[in-house]
Amino acid sequence: MHSTVDDIDLKILELLQKNARIKRNELAEATGLSIPSITDRLNKLEKNGLIDSYITKLNAKLLMKDITAFIFVTSDSSTHYREFIQHALQTPEVLECHSITGDGSHILKIRTESTSTLEKILSKIQSWKGVRSTRTSVVLSTHKEGLYLDLKNLKKDDK
Repeated sequence: MHSTVDDIDLKILELLQKNARIKRNELAEATGLSIPSITDRLNKLEKNGLIDSYITKLNAKLLMKDITAFIFVTSDSSTHYREFIQHALQTPEVLECHSITGDGSHILKIRTESTSTLEKILSKIQSWKGVRSTRTSVVLSTHKEGLYLDLKNLKKDDK
């Protein structure tokens, strides 16, 4: 655990994960701190990189982005590694890009409108320098998806 994080910080982080729009007075009430103390703690958590961003999770299906796919990419070498990462960062349909072990060198999470647009994205990815092959799995349904980190095991022991 980060050395400057205490149980109150963990409580703040848990509450923010559940609702990034929680008001500072609600955080103060939940932790027993004043609003200026909450503001100071939030600033420190942000400065130390523990809070990366505040996000809004959109309903992709209602926004006509109904196709989710995972694309396993195999590169011919690491020669084009940085270029591959740049392509992934610049492709709006790529929600996640991970370097992996096992089959392939990367896995990409894609969200798009239709199988036709997925086919175009696949063609684009396959044209990137160094990409030897791709293997795609289309998601039929999603039962859990999120960014929530379990912080319970990080709490300091009561002594």
